[in-house]
Amino acid sequence: MKEKCNIWLPILLMVVFALTRWPGLLPLNFSAAYALAFCAGVYFPKRLAWWLPLTTLMTSDLIINLYYYFHEHIDAFHATQLVNYLVYGVMIWMGTRFRAQDSWAKLLSGGLLGAVVFYLVTNTASWFFNPFGNAEYTRTLTGWITALTKGTAGWPQTWEFFRNTLLSGGLFTGLFVGAMKLSGAGESAREKEGAESAEEEPAETSPDAKPGETNA
Repeated sequence: MKEKCNIWLPILLMVVFALTRWPGLLPLNFSAAYALAFCAGVYFPKRLAWWLPLTTLMTSDLIINLYYYFHEHIDAFHATQLVNYLVYGVMIWMGTRFRAQDSWAKLLSGGLLGAVVFYLVTNTASWFFNPFGNAEYTRTLTGWITALTKGTAGWPQTWEFFRNTLLSGGLFTGLFVGAMKLSGAGESAREKEGAESAEEEPAETSPDAKPGETNA
């Protein structure tokens, strides 16, 4: 039963996460992706922690890109999107450096750090490769700072994206860790009750045993 739970709970979380990625459902850059990538490394079984989140992200990205292409007539895919998966992989690896028994505050800090890393790396990649030819993204220190703070004309400033990244990373990491710790506490309590019940059961006596003797 425990092994089935260890498989189906991550799958259920990935399904719910994929549904939340639908365009317009959440504010820009407000996503559970950062938290789930990190927490997958902490809680999911070793192999599942890698292939399930990355497969879910790639599949949902493909569906979203097709939606934009056929419904909005926008080609949303660009090569820098591949950098996202690399960073998600780094965040999963970061999660494996933590333990499920670590404190809520420590795991929350790890999730926030992962969100910061994601923002810095992906925005730096957008500045460096500049797939859309934004004039503001010059190959200078000023251009890089612009990419991290102001962004391009016609879009919200990138510091607002960073705010959403940090808030969502902290919120979803906190919720995920809290749920897993509550679930773990409940499971530990049930296991403890079962062990105590087993200890309280009297040993079965053999009908041929002498008074004072029990079966080993």
